[in-house]
Amino acid sequence: MSEPKSNYPVKPTIAGYKEKELQNKIKGTTEHSEHAGKLNLGQDNINAKLENPLAGISHERLGEMGRAFANEKGLSEHADLFAKGAVLAQDPLNFETLDFLDEEELRVLRREVTHKWDHPKQLYFLVVCCSMAAAVQGMDESVTNGANLFWAPQFGLDTTAGAANASQNEWLLGLVNGAPYLACCVVGCWLTAPLNGALGRRGAIFVTALLSALTCIWSACTNSWGHLFAARFVLGLGIGPKSATVPVYAAETAPPMIRGALVMQWQVWTAFGIMLGTVSSLAFYKVPDPTNAAITGLNWRLMLGSACLPAFFVMAQVYFCPESARWLIGKGRYNKAFEAFCRLRHSKIQAARDLFMVNALLEEEANISTGRSAIVEMFAVARNRRAVYASGIVMFMQQFCGINVIAYYSSTVFRQAGFDEISALGATLGFGALNWLFAAPAVWTIDTFGRRTLLLTTFPIMAFFLLLTGFAFWIPETSKARIAVVCLGIYGHCMAYSPGEGPVPFTYSAEAFPLYIRETGMSYATAVCWGFNFIVALTFPRLLGAFKPQGAFGWYAAWCIAGWFLVLLFLPETKALSLEELDQVFSVPTHHHATYQLRQVPYWFGKYILRKNMGPQEQLYHWENGSEAHVEAPKRELV
Repeated sequence: MSEPKSNYPVKPTIAGYKEKELQNKIKGTTEHSEHAGKLNLGQDNINAKLENPLAGISHERLGEMGRAFANEKGLSEHADLFAKGAVLAQDPLNFETLDFLDEEELRVLRREVTHKWDHPKQLYFLVVCCSMAAAVQGMDESVTNGANLFWAPQFGLDTTAGAANASQNEWLLGLVNGAPYLACCVVGCWLTAPLNGALGRRGAIFVTALLSALTCIWSACTNSWGHLFAARFVLGLGIGPKSATVPVYAAETAPPMIRGALVMQWQVWTAFGIMLGTVSSLAFYKVPDPTNAAITGLNWRLMLGSACLPAFFVMAQVYFCPESARWLIGKGRYNKAFEAFCRLRHSKIQAARDLFMVNALLEEEANISTGRSAIVEMFAVARNRRAVYASGIVMFMQQFCGINVIAYYSSTVFRQAGFDEISALGATLGFGALNWLFAAPAVWTIDTFGRRTLLLTTFPIMAFFLLLTGFAFWIPETSKARIAVVCLGIYGHCMAYSPGEGPVPFTYSAEAFPLYIRETGMSYATAVCWGFNFIVALTFPRLLGAFKPQGAFGWYAAWCIAGWFLVLLFLPETKALSLEELDQVFSVPTHHHATYQLRQVPYWFGKYILRKNMGPQEQLYHWENGSEAHVEAPKRELV
């Protein structure tokens, strides 16, 4: 998360140069909007200013700005380089038309387009760091799956049907398992901004990884359920800020052409960490208690403690990675910011281009003041409020689609299905492996099929497999078919989740909010995610006891169906849209969007199910076609 705006330069370099150009651009945009029927936001459209603050400025003026920037920021020896970089920053793909670039610079810029994955090893070292930080997250979540089989009975939390206080023990088991996510929701996520402001991205990742490692070791040394609850609650103070910082760090350091793919690695490697947690449970399952020491439950203690290993790995490497240039600029350390980009790019011309653009965006953000706090802006402006609803829906459904029920309690479910303990953990490993393998293609599918399409396709599939899992428990326990169908249901649900509701929520939330409140919006979205994660972890043991597996899995299947309708009615598509187009999408009144989507259901059914020729589809938005939009919303309406 970014630092307070007071840390940014007080006198922006760009503002003095481009005031006239910006006025002309806004005037031109207004005239075009009135002609084409687009959403006319005028000067109130903050995203229009942040889309590209260099648009409309002449190359001569950009060259002057680049030299002035270098001289003012202590980079005067690179003044000519920044003059080129400033022109490149305006339109990075237009380099072939620029006659001031030499052959080597052209070669590097061409290769950046034709070989988008060809980057310095330092960049991929940073990607590994971010990936392992995500694995820490996943392992923290899943390592309790096997440990639950041992620590709960040892601490007197017997949840067996008919046991004394079984109902109360089910609640306590859920409370301990959900403790980190309670802490994330109420405290951890909101520590992101102060930690990043004081320590930078690397410092925040180091501190949260250290906290995760120490609390994992602490969890392994507990002697009561209350003590374990305290340790896991503190663990959430590390999970929350890390879950918001790592994707931001990846986004701020990645080249634009692969930024989305690198940010998506968070979900892929979180799934890998979930699998690692299951591997740990299997590896330590048969570890006996030592005969010469007063240690009981060494196996589950090693399971919980093992989650510290990837955290130590992250701590050992994070300071070998360059700091985020955006954070360094906010602190006025321009030389360090340039050095950071030089380590992550093949040439200095690329580093100068990217540094100049980042600085331009930060200056534009510093000039924007609405006179209200970001939280007030989130709810007072109707466009932002719709982004709040949409991001809240996908974050809520990520938890209530049932995936974390399986991540936390699959070993318990497999035991009830008829497996012994070691076989239950083996089956859980299969779940973890599928979760990871099917998350990897999401890097491609999320931008190919779109966010809404993935969700609308996978929610019914997840509901079907959850019902299949629950109904399998009506098969007699003596039949091997019961185990087979339970496995099929859990694995099928996982394979539908991983490319859909798995990667979409964090990606969607990062896109939905305007740039000027995006950090606060992401804090809200992650808090919603972890808050409902806590509710799922807390309630499922009791739900399993009261509703039995049939009712418990049926409950989450019903939520998958509800999620399908919520996505249909309230979730606009954000795939491949510019910031201005996103403003138009989220400025369409909710009832217009909902009624339009309902009208499309018969069209989709006829075209894709009945295979009929349904004719042209009704359009809600028109992009660059000169025709009038079906729905035009007032500019940044306040309620």
